[in-house]
Amino acid sequence: MAFTEEEKAAHLKTIEDLFWSKRRPPTHLRDKVREGQRIEGQSVELFLHRPAFRSPGEWIEEPIAKITYVRKSNRWRVFWQRADLKWHRYPPKPEAKTLSECLRIIDEDANACFFG
Repeated sequence: MAFTEEEKAAHLKTIEDLFWSKRRPPTHLRDKVREGQRIEGQSVELFLHRPAFRSPGEWIEEPIAKITYVRKSNRWRVFWQRADLKWHRYPPKPEAKTLSECLRIIDEDANACFFG
């Protein structure tokens, strides 16, 4: 079951307060790099928008992480995108109890999977 509008609003606020407020690109780079998130079904994807290297007029999406809520177990799963362009569970901490905890895991990035 997809998130309700109230859940989406709460999740967006949590993402802004706990993640983007600390990770947002500096003011002087905002015309070159923009942050974004997408909520589809029970998943939240975090990404950056930036101009394509060989085609500066074209913008591309650079994925950071995907977080999926599993209602049955009341847990959140953390994913990172590997070079094969598929989402894989994040090895050091693949699950968390809250969205806030997932955002902390992504921000800490113990294995340098999200931010290199």
